[in-house]
Amino acid sequence: MSLHDPLGPPFAAAGTQVKTTTCYMCACRCGIRVHLRDGEIRYIDGNPAHPINKGVICAKGSSGIMKQLSPARLTQPLLRKAGSERGAGEFEPISWDRAFQILEERLSRIRATDPRQFALFTGRDQMQALTGLFARQFGTPNYAAHGGFCSVNMAAGMIYSVGGSFWEFGGPDLQHAKLFVMLGTAEDHHSNPLKAALSRFKRGGGRFISVNPVRTGYSAIADEWIPIKPGTDGALLMALLHELIANDLVDRAFLKRFSNAPQLVVLDEGEREGLFAFDPAAGPPPDGRHPHNKLVWDLASRRVVAAYPEGVAEGVDPALEGRFTLPDGTRVAPAFQLLVERVRDCSSVWAAGITGIPAQRIARLARELGETALQQAFELPIAWTDAWGRRHETTSARPVAFHAMRGLAAHSNGFQTVRALAVLMSVLGTIDAPGGFRHKAPYPRHIVPNYRPFNSPEQVQPNTPLNAAPLGFPASPEELAVLPDGTPLRIDHAFSWEYPLAAHGLMHNVIANAARGDPYRIDTLLLFMANMAWNSSMEPLATRELLTRKDADGGYMIPFLAVCDTFQSETVAFADLVLPDTTYLERHDVMSMLDRPISEFDGPVDSVRVPVVAPPSGCKPFQEVLVELASRLKLPAFTTAQGGRKFSGYQDFIVNFEAQPGVGFLMGWRGSEGTEPLRGAPNPRQWEMYAANNCVFQHHLPEDMQYMRNWNRAYLDFAQSKGWRQKNDPIQLAIYSDVLQGFRLAAQGKSKGRQPPAHLRERIATYFDPLPFWYPPLEDGVTDRGAYPLNAVTQRPMAMYHSWDSQNAWLRQIHSHNWLHVHPATARAAGVADGGWAWVDSQWGKVRCQLRYSEAVEPGTVWTWNAIGKGRGAWRLADDADESRKGFLLNHLISSELPAPGSPRSIMSNSDPVTGQAGWYDVRVRLRPAAADEPHETFPQVAAMPAVPGTRARPPHWLAYFAGGSRR
Repeated sequence: MSLHDPLGPPFAAAGTQVKTTTCYMCACRCGIRVHLRDGEIRYIDGNPAHPINKGVICAKGSSGIMKQLSPARLTQPLLRKAGSERGAGEFEPISWDRAFQILEERLSRIRATDPRQFALFTGRDQMQALTGLFARQFGTPNYAAHGGFCSVNMAAGMIYSVGGSFWEFGGPDLQHAKLFVMLGTAEDHHSNPLKAALSRFKRGGGRFISVNPVRTGYSAIADEWIPIKPGTDGALLMALLHELIANDLVDRAFLKRFSNAPQLVVLDEGEREGLFAFDPAAGPPPDGRHPHNKLVWDLASRRVVAAYPEGVAEGVDPALEGRFTLPDGTRVAPAFQLLVERVRDCSSVWAAGITGIPAQRIARLARELGETALQQAFELPIAWTDAWGRRHETTSARPVAFHAMRGLAAHSNGFQTVRALAVLMSVLGTIDAPGGFRHKAPYPRHIVPNYRPFNSPEQVQPNTPLNAAPLGFPASPEELAVLPDGTPLRIDHAFSWEYPLAAHGLMHNVIANAARGDPYRIDTLLLFMANMAWNSSMEPLATRELLTRKDADGGYMIPFLAVCDTFQSETVAFADLVLPDTTYLERHDVMSMLDRPISEFDGPVDSVRVPVVAPPSGCKPFQEVLVELASRLKLPAFTTAQGGRKFSGYQDFIVNFEAQPGVGFLMGWRGSEGTEPLRGAPNPRQWEMYAANNCVFQHHLPEDMQYMRNWNRAYLDFAQSKGWRQKNDPIQLAIYSDVLQGFRLAAQGKSKGRQPPAHLRERIATYFDPLPFWYPPLEDGVTDRGAYPLNAVTQRPMAMYHSWDSQNAWLRQIHSHNWLHVHPATARAAGVADGGWAWVDSQWGKVRCQLRYSEAVEPGTVWTWNAIGKGRGAWRLADDADESRKGFLLNHLISSELPAPGSPRSIMSNSDPVTGQAGWYDVRVRLRPAAADEPHETFPQVAAMPAVPGTRARPPHWLAYFAGGSRR
């Protein structure tokens, strides 16, 4: 990471043109300046005028130039040769007219007969508002993005608990924090801004603790590293809650006013068991969408009162603990009392046996958290008014910040682990408080957010849009996407009884389910930017077989596969139709408030990309492809009342599409003259105005709206007026989740309405606990831990992002292959030398790789960088490239499915049972040395992929640019 001279690079000279845009070498989305000479990109640096990175740039960002020069660039549409087998990589070039004709004819037929037969699954894209709109307008429920195999547990676990989540929707306020605890975070999430914030935090005297099996990246600069066994973070968090409560290091005033901790839960058996008590005279029973008819026990008057508004009135003191009886005889207890009982046995000693962290260290960490949050608290002179009209003259800081990502999320116990973290932060009073976890607009959302996923099977009709978006947040069993008999409505089984809260969909299930015809066959699968035939799939060799599987008639089980990508990935070989995308430096793009904006704590931020150079003549941005297809298919949102095209292309669509009056994809420079921020009529010069302002728009909220936004009256009203929220109700933190309890009651047969299939009742009843709890990852239950004693995990490397950049000539020089990193004592016990070749076995598969000793790893864990290993010939790397001969994937050791005796298929996805999050980090392995006469190359190997038409020949050497302007 470096901060360059804001005047430009040292070789800046007359004739150099500088253009600004937004980086996409990872998902951080920093502002960059691209320097061109003679129309060619010569240099990329950070943009000092950009609010996200303020000029900071990393190795990936500065190496974007080599993306333009990659020999793997796809430069023309391709069609699988007639008679060739899928996977052979044999293609003929075709025109875009022919490509559109193929898709239009095929998709028109599907839409006119059974829209479910089209599935659109997108990888690491940042335009889900567009792709989701396309799927909804087409009428297919079979749509998802990458989140199901990335971090849906983090998103859902926190949104269902506090109304927002880490990274794009919130994060640690290191400006006001004194203690920062990071759990399970690799170095690519919010990379440059977080590095800069950590630098300021540490220079200001802040203390940084990292809890992670591996000490790399951020963890390498931590003041203290606490190694932990993978998949056990939930046990640590439950023990921390135990210690905090036992030592009364709890922000009781915060819990009473701003959470559901004092709200009374019914203890009596029956259809209301475990749900919140309510006053029938005041309205319907509370649920996930209408939560405000609840009760609390007032210690002052020793009687039951309404949680709102009486429970927050002056003089009322809601009980957090105890058991009470309502006037009608119903036994109840505050939700916090049930949490106290839940963590009572979760001692530090108990957690030490699970996590490998000494009990004394766990207890000390809890004290440090509680004492910093409560005893080092301070007030900011910022007055604000809460949702009930009470004015607060100051804003209370709780200077303990956390950050967590896939290390917690990518386990089959991740949802409840993330819930435990959210409850821990709530108990300390840190939610949207200075120094704690802070939201980023358009969050916080309602708990549960006020939009459900599509779930009406009778409304899947020919030539008809869906009546709801394919993705969303179910609040009850009635909102699941299932048929009357309980069968999943979607091809990936998302939002079914198998994975009810699958907020992002389950991309990792689609190929296996489609190849089995489970629950039905599809006709066409369109994949965008998803390397499912290699590093984006567990057991990639099995996925490759599924992509080529045929039915009894000799046709492919997935009849047509279209792949859109910029480069010749491993998955391209399996396509029937290849659509060549552009790079981020060649297209218009948006980071939208309707999608995944780049907002800061102090207000909303969105940004755009604008073309810096022209793409190859045969490439089209996928965004343009979707708008063109939508127009050809006459999808209603893209068609005028007369049946003509509503938009001339993607740029026109972004300017003129309105999700609701005055609310579009971009919030900057709205209004016919570009004078209205946040909301206003379309502005025909909007792209031009973004381009003239560093491609970014930032709106600073007044100070009295920047904190406590779950309950901040001014902010709630403002957010509703701008279309970010449907309601302006306060968003009480869900210490206890009645939403989860609603699913559990259905599984127990105690509620009316939808019931799960018999084979899933116990699963739902177990994992849909309204209070967080820890359980071993599901794979532990089907694995002999004595035979496979080690955990195996991957991390994304700092210098590369997924598989995009291991074909980048500059970044390959940092590391062209990966090693398995093992603690020396563990490796020696297995008989493997430092630098030696070893076999790594799981019960599902094996890999041969080179091993490196490292004391920066927990002794029971082995790890490697992910996505560096490549299939031979893919990405236009030489057949003997390090990436394929020495690089490897741990994916070959991971099973996508686990045994499930009693289920109809006797298998279940290797996923979290609540959200369907892929359990990437649950596999257990053993080590053994490779024989001396074995080849010094990784195993498994695949047949070399031939170069597809249109890709460049590999250059004999790479171009180098010098200050004097010469090239070599």
